[in-house]
Parts: sequence; structure tokens; C-alpha cells
Amino acid sequence: MSARLPRVRPNLRAFDPRPTAARVFAFAALAFLVACDLPVTSAGGNSGQMINPNAQIQVALLVPGGSSEAEASRIAASLENAARMAIADLSGVEINLRAYNTARDPGLASQMAATAVAEGAQIILGPLDAASANAVGAAVAPANINVLAFSNNTAIAGGNVFVLGNTFGNISDRLVSYAASQGISNFMIVHQEDLAGVVGRDSIATSIRAAGGTVSGIESYPFNQAGIFARASTIAAATNASGAQAIFVTDNVAGGLPILATSLSDQGVSLSNTPLIGITRWDASPQAAALPAMQSGMFTMTDTGREAAFRDRYIATYGAPPHPLASIAYDGIAAIGALAATGDRNALTTASLTRASGFAGATGIFRLRPDGSNQRALDVARIVNNQIAIVDPAPQSFGRGGF
Repeated sequence: MSARLPRVRPNLRAFDPRPTAARVFAFAALAFLVACDLPVTSAGGNSGQMINPNAQIQVALLVPGGSSEAEASRIAASLENAARMAIADLSGVEINLRAYNTARDPGLASQMAATAVAEGAQIILGPLDAASANAVGAAVAPANINVLAFSNNTAIAGGNVFVLGNTFGNISDRLVSYAASQGISNFMIVHQEDLAGVVGRDSIATSIRAAGGTVSGIESYPFNQAGIFARASTIAAATNASGAQAIFVTDNVAGGLPILATSLSDQGVSLSNTPLIGITRWDASPQAAALPAMQSGMFTMTDTGREAAFRDRYIATYGAPPHPLASIAYDGIAAIGALAATGDRNALTTASLTRASGFAGATGIFRLRPDGSNQRALDVARIVNNQIAIVDPAPQSFGRGGF
């Protein structure tokens, strides 16, 4: 890589959202570490470089390495490994991948993107953080180059910037749709008072209303143990009075969700009759499934079969497990390769990137949308008898109206 290049209760003592969430959730939801009012780059309608189908595709990979941050370096290596694994899987397409370190700094990311363009890059894969992706989009827009960012923050999507990360909106759409199939259409929303909680809240509310459901109430709590305890009785009373059939939550199992769930149960909410529905990965902590208050709860996972196959192949190739974000880099290369394989000179343009049929990714099918967001196929999982069960497998193809 170039230098540019009785009752089971959660352990309340163990909960401090700052170190735990910083390691686990902040990197899994990196899009929301920055403000959501960034200006979106506009590169015109059908942006993107023309290609010579008989020549190598020049791809710049912007990764978060180059700083003293160990986790960022680990992510950078995993992203590059996954991208190169995807290149090896291509047939009939040659990709020349050059990696550039951004140190998770928007200014440096912008400089590296400009360097990549000067060195012949036809499309940018990465960077990781939303602010960096936004800066890169602005830097390469004059060169008419599209950016496939690893962020999941739709606030910076649009113009020549596409986000590859699994968005809260995509997750909440899937869960609302499944809930409707189970006769659930009336929801309470409970969120932590931080940026991810606010973005999650808004995504959930949008999904519910778009599907014709009802938001029966919205409650929040400070993102700390004392805040959850202080607000639990009020949230429980509001939930019981609202007529909600389920409670959407934005918190995660590495943060406050176990305490919130147990506290609501203690305050009289019947979580078997009014189950929790979450927009984060609850399987990140196996202990969560053993909590009585988490039983019947629902959340999403990527296609478990494909995810396991990708993980096994990565380990066989590199000798260690991939970072959870690695599959996104694989997907970016898979999309570029699939489009280049058609022989279309417009393969890297917006019109091609947003094809309705989508792409086969490392963890399931996905497609990019004209607004720069994405749609990913997801399993719906439910906690039943202390076990995680897949109750609605991820779709295997896109229909005309969605899945």
C-alpha cells in the first residue's frame, strides 16, 4: 500500500458507552460520526468516466490507514484484502487497483483523491468516513469521476457520490415490511440522544409512514446508564399508553440496549406482546440473546449463508477473519467488474451503476439508487428461546417494485 496510499440481568457495571461503542459501533456505523448537514456534491446527471472495454479499469481505493489508530489500520488492511479478493474472482475483466491512505482525515482524503485522478483513476472506491467521502466527491467532480464510498450516511449521497454501507433506512424499510406481514403496523420509537440515534429515529419514522403504518410515539434517553434508568419509567408508561404493537430501538447490544430492554420490562412493558425491533446487529453480542427482555425481538442480518462463505474464503486466503466492513470493499469491486464485463463504454456512469437488477455482493444482492443511497437484501432474525432464528431469509433478486 502506498503511503498515499433469579433473573438474568445485564452486567450494569460493564456498561460504559464511550469505549465500547467507540470500538464496536462507531466503526460499524462510521457514517454518523460527523454532522449530517454536509453540502452534497452535484456532478450533473449521468456522471462518470467512459472506459475502453479492452483495457484495464483504473480503480483508486481510499482506505483509513496512515495514522496511529490501530483499528483504522486493521480496517484499511481488511478493505484492501477484500477488494483484491474480489478482483481475483472476476472473469474477463482486468482491474488495476491502487490503494491510498487517508488517515481518516477529509483534507488528506481529498488530496489522495486528486493524486489518484492524476495517476489515471477512473473511479474511486472509498473512503470510509462521511466527511472524507464528501470531500473526495467534491475534489473529483470536476474530473467527472464517481465515488463509491464505504459510508452508510445518506446525507452525503448524491451527485457523484454513492454510499455502499448498509443504511438505517434500508434496514428500517425491511423491518417495517416484515412487521406488516405479521400484522404489526403501530410502532413506538425509542432512541438514544446521539447522532446515530437521531438519524435512526428519522429513518424509522420515514419507513413506517411510507408503508402506511403509525408512529404512536417517540421517546429518547441520554446515552449513558444513568440516563436510561432515569427515563425508563416514562418511556414504559408512554409505550403502554400508546397502543403500540412493537418498539423500534436504535441502540446496540454493545451500548445501552440490554439495559434499556431490561429496564422497560422491569417497568411493566410486556416485551413478549410488544417486542423490540432493532436497526443494529444484535448478533454482535451472543449474550444478548439470553436476556429475557430480548426474547421475541427482531433485527436484520446480511444473508447469513453468503456472509459465512465470504468469511471462510477470506480466512482461507489471508489467514485471519475479515473486519465486518471488509465485505463492502468486495462489493464495490464486484459492481465495477460486473459492469465492465458487459463491454459497455458507459460502465462507470451513474446510469450503469444504478441498474435495476443490481449486483451479487459478498453478503447478498444489492443495488445503488440514483439518489446515491443503496438497497441491500437482508435476513430478518428473531430471538426465540435464547437463540437467533432467521424468520424471513434475504431475497435473492430484485422485483420491479423493490424485492
